[in-house]
Amino acid sequence: MTGETSFRRAARIQAIAVSEILRIGETARRMKSEGRPVIVLGAGEPDFDTPSWVKEAAKAAIDAGQTKYTALDGTPAMKDAVIGKFERENGLRFRRDEVTVGAGAKQILYNAFMATLDPGDEVILAAPYWTSYADIVAISGGAVVPVRGRPETGLRLDPADLEAAITPRTRWLLLNSPSNPSGSAYDAESLGAILDVIARHPQVWLMMDDIYEHLLYDDRAFVTAAALRPDLANRILTINGVSKAYAMTGWRLGYGAGPAELIAAMAVVQSQSTSNPSSISQAAAIAALEGPQEILAERRAAFQARRDRISERLDNCPGITCRKPEGAFYVFPDCTGLIGGRTASGRVLENDSTVARWLLEEHDVAVVPGSCFGQPGHFRISYAAAQSELDMACDRIAAAVADVAPARELA
Repeated sequence: MTGETSFRRAARIQAIAVSEILRIGETARRMKSEGRPVIVLGAGEPDFDTPSWVKEAAKAAIDAGQTKYTALDGTPAMKDAVIGKFERENGLRFRRDEVTVGAGAKQILYNAFMATLDPGDEVILAAPYWTSYADIVAISGGAVVPVRGRPETGLRLDPADLEAAITPRTRWLLLNSPSNPSGSAYDAESLGAILDVIARHPQVWLMMDDIYEHLLYDDRAFVTAAALRPDLANRILTINGVSKAYAMTGWRLGYGAGPAELIAAMAVVQSQSTSNPSSISQAAAIAALEGPQEILAERRAAFQARRDRISERLDNCPGITCRKPEGAFYVFPDCTGLIGGRTASGRVLENDSTVARWLLEEHDVAVVPGSCFGQPGHFRISYAAAQSELDMACDRIAAAVADVAPARELA
């Protein structure tokens, strides 16, 4: 066609691609459609169903005609449910103008960064971190400052490393506890040490992603920053949602609470993107937060049993070490013992991405390489899957790594 011009992407997304996690999932689904017996352990999605009373509340809302626009960042009833949750479970008290509700916790993160970051403002990410954190910061014009956790601290952020990373341009520290992808969690002592550093730097705010709050194991007590240090609450945004605890990923409903000035700025961003979250999803989320909670302990126990089994099995695989995580539904094995080795098919395992591709292409197990999370030399497995699938995946991985010739034997 004459006069045709090539498409040009905006500079702010030139270096950003569709999530590697989604890409791996799509490749695995394509292979399955072609008849391959692929086990997909990449998605961060509970395999349980949304509770029945939550679905009933959504149906009732539809029947009652609650299908119109709502208040921009949450209905009064939805905000009151969030306020009640924070007070009941975390000892935090908020007003409605200190609460925001969006289309998933991801939108809350996005709104916060878009509302606060100027070009070059720095965001410290405790690595390993969820891959979307870095891309959202980049789209918002910020600069990512990754600080890797150490094996001796359970991959948690070391306070001294945090102190060294802070500059006059630091705007935020983002913490996720329990963590995606490592499953590491902060207790009062370790989180308190981080907050002591934040207290010394008044320009630094804390974004606390608590989305895996109810998936904490071995009777550990959950702790969130604003409750631990009320004196810093005017610099803390606490983020949560219903997707993981209540198996409501598709409902797209998350929330956050923090200083009213920040919440108002975030509302400006949301007003020009999605406007209000789904009215039906809000009705469902209210039922989740205010309804029976016993199901949380039942599902947590099921996840803990899976964690125990898969951690032990992977830790016994040659070339792999796998610590037992404190929470979430991921294990994050260290596969550096495989790097440089040669597989039975002759493939050299150059890095964690090669390991992940090898497991998928030759052994029909889909995992996510640690480099996606800012922590090379690892891979992530979601154990939010049936135990039979997890056992079969471990069988395949064990058989695969048993045939790898280590690098030291190839030298």
